[in-house]
This record gives sequence, C-alpha cells and structure tokens, in this order.
Amino acid sequence: MKSENNLLQKRVNLFDGISIVAGAMIGSGIFIVSADIARTVGSPGWLMIVWLITGIITVIGALCYGELASMMPNVGGQYVYLREAYHPLLGFLFGWTTFLVIQCGSIAAVAVAFAKFSGVLFPWISEKNTLLQLGFLKINSTMVVAILMILFLTWLNTLGIVTGKTVQNIFSSTKVIALLGLIAVGFLATNNINSLEINKEVFWQAGKVGADNQVIPLVGIALITAIGTSLVGSLFSADAWYDVTFISGEVINPKRNVPLSLFFGTLIVSALYMLVNYVYIKILPLSGSPDGTDVLSRGIQYATDDRVATSAMSVVFGDYAAVIMAILIMISTFGCNHGLIMAGPRVYYAMAKDGLFFSKVGEINKNGVPGFAIIIQGIWSILLCMSGTYSDLLDYVIFAVLLFFALTILSIFILRVKKPDIPRSYKALGYPVVPAIYILTTVLIMVILLIYKPLYTFPGLGIVIMGVPVFYIWRKYNRKKK
Repeated sequence: MKSENNLLQKRVNLFDGISIVAGAMIGSGIFIVSADIARTVGSPGWLMIVWLITGIITVIGALCYGELASMMPNVGGQYVYLREAYHPLLGFLFGWTTFLVIQCGSIAAVAVAFAKFSGVLFPWISEKNTLLQLGFLKINSTMVVAILMILFLTWLNTLGIVTGKTVQNIFSSTKVIALLGLIAVGFLATNNINSLEINKEVFWQAGKVGADNQVIPLVGIALITAIGTSLVGSLFSADAWYDVTFISGEVINPKRNVPLSLFFGTLIVSALYMLVNYVYIKILPLSGSPDGTDVLSRGIQYATDDRVATSAMSVVFGDYAAVIMAILIMISTFGCNHGLIMAGPRVYYAMAKDGLFFSKVGEINKNGVPGFAIIIQGIWSILLCMSGTYSDLLDYVIFAVLLFFALTILSIFILRVKKPDIPRSYKALGYPVVPAIYILTTVLIMVILLIYKPLYTFPGLGIVIMGVPVFYIWRKYNRKKK
C-alpha cells in the first residue's frame, strides 16, 4: 500500500481538516431532531442534557481517536485501526457496514433532505410530483433532485482533493456563520418573548408524551431509558466526525493535524449545537399540542414536520422564516453530503488494497484520488435513494455505529499492549479512565436500545453479521486468483 499511497496528494492542512469534521457533522438533524427528543424527555433541562451528553461523547471519542490517528496516519482511518487492533475481519465488517449502510445511506438521506427543502423555494420539487412509474418503482421530482445532487458531488470529488477541500471549506464556513447568525438572532431579537420563562417553570419536569397526548412523568430508570433512546437522534446529528481519519493519507503532517482536526471540529460543532438548542427553548415553549394553531401553541414538541428551527425563526421573521431556513438547510445538507462523498471512498480504497474489495476500487485516478471508489459509492447511494429504504437503514445503523465506536476506543487499550513501540505523538486524554468511561457509556446506550428499540437495533446488528461470510468468501476468492 505504501507505493500506491505515494500517488495520493498530501494537500489537506489543519483548517481543511477542521472544515471536513464540522462539515460532515452539520447536516439537517440539528434543525429537526430536537422535536422528537422533546417528546421523549419532556422538559427543557433534559433536552439540553441530551445534547450535552452527545457533545461530551463526541468530543471524548474524537480525543481518543486522536491517539489512533497519530499512530497510524494511513488512508482508511478507522478501518485500519480495527484491522490492526483485532483482525482483518473486524476491519472488513466496518468497511462493509460503512459502504452498505452508514456512508451511502447517509448520502441518500441527506440528498433527499436537500431536495425536500429545495421544494420550499421551488414547489415543482415534491414527493407528490410523480414523473415516472415503472411497477413498484416510482420516480418523483424530489428523488430526481436528490440523484442529481449525488451525481454532481460524485463528479466533483473525482477532480482531486484540492477541489474537494476547497468546496468543503466554503460550505463548512458558510454553515458555521449561518448557525452563528441563528444563535445571534435568538439572543438579540427575542427579548419580548416569554417562552424561556414558561420553560423555566418546568425545566426539570421530565415527562414522556404517551397515547392521547398524555404526559407520563419520568423518574429513575424510566428517565435514564428516555435519555438513552433520545440519544439516537442527537448522536446521528453529530455523526461522521471521524470521516477525516479516512483521508489521513492526504493530510499534511497527519500525526499532528488529524488529532487536532478531530478535537477542534467536534468541539466547535458541539458548542454550536448546545447554543442552537438554547435558542429553541428561548423562543419556543417546549410543551405544546399537535392541534395548536400557531408555532407557540405547538411548541418544540409538535413543531410542524418537526422543523423546530423554522418554527423558532418564524416567531422573529414571520412568513420569511420558511424560506430563510430552507436556504440554510440546503447549504448545510449540500456541504454535509460533499464531505461524506469525499471521505467514504478512502475506506473502500484501503479495503481493496488489502484484497477485500474489487481491485479496481484500489486504483488512483489521474487527479490523485480513488476515482472508481467514488463512482461506485455514488451508484449505490443513488440505488438506495431510488429504493426509498435509506431511512429504515439509517434507523437501524446507529446501533452498528455505536458498536464500532466502542470497539475502536477499546483498540487503544489493545494496541498499547500489542504494539507498545509504535510512536504516539498524541495520547488519549485521561487514559485509561476517560476512554473506559466512553466505552461504558456507549455500551449502556446500546443495551438500552437493544431492550427498548429492538426493531431498530437487531436489524443493524444483522447487517454487520451478514458481512462475516462475505469476508471469508472474498478472501478465498482472492487466494484463488493469486
């Protein structure tokens, strides 16, 4: 792999790395998922706690990944860490799940989100606007826009890492500035709104919205369970921060810049997410009714189509809020998808160099990027988009993501014993306590999901396990070729 890696261009600096982390994290989730969290935990204080836990888990994870990135600054990132710490099988299962669901499913979902919000500006773009129907396959204008977005960004990323990082820098910076603008509006233009005072009265009164809109008080284990299940949405909204490790082979001084990119990128986004949610509870009452006639009576819990940010901004900007937020989310999802499409193929490339994917996937094009890997990722993402299954797959995949997080952090302990002589320019903060807390927290969340959301978790586990026979078949096939 070393000689082939020399064809990769080391053009990604620290600022680029931070942009990749932040850009991949900020999608449409921060503008939507707080509604579901509010319905599950039922109080402003616990809504903020869910986002705080998400931020802490994410930043600790990034700090721990920093040690692995400084040890093995190779293209493929997390795939390489798992392969070296455990066995090529585990690395393959990560790559298999990443390609099959995590990366391509996310690309499809984000593309559809982009298209849906484009429909606010261009009514022609609608899921009700069917353009073609072939049996069970129904092509609507929203799907067409999503597919065109994937095609464009796939093509763009085949042009080279310099083009890719430049586009990412522009959109990541725009997203951060836009979120800061949203936060500024929340702090400066809402002094006459008394929602915060209403929320303070029930700040810690947790309660889950049950049947017939009845509120069930939450205490003890019930509250812990509610927080655990709520973390699915917030963690997914903060996911993909590790994508920068996939392109480690193209980072200038990766032993320094990858760990720093992980830390600063996750810290910035986590802080922004906390502030955005504070703005939500400053502008909107958390509790509301699905039958409410305006945004204040519907509250955060029942914001129309869960679009909490749009509801909050409509209090300030009135009818213009929908257009403003649609533009912001279009920018956000475009930049997010660009980062996902740029990073993912480096994993498949590394797998192919190990003989665990089609050999052509391990080739570098004339622009110094794994062009064929980028193309097949785009094709599979489009197929998922057309099938309409990406939403279900993403519901399933958060368990698999958490599983690989826990195994990757555990690999720090394993590699300190297994490969103690590898230079570590950066070491995990608070080792062994902080990484151990991360693993235990992640395992606790997985247990809660297994018990209380089995319809989501077991299919995700099944997708991972399906990769085991595929690994051995692929390895046997490659041995025969040799």
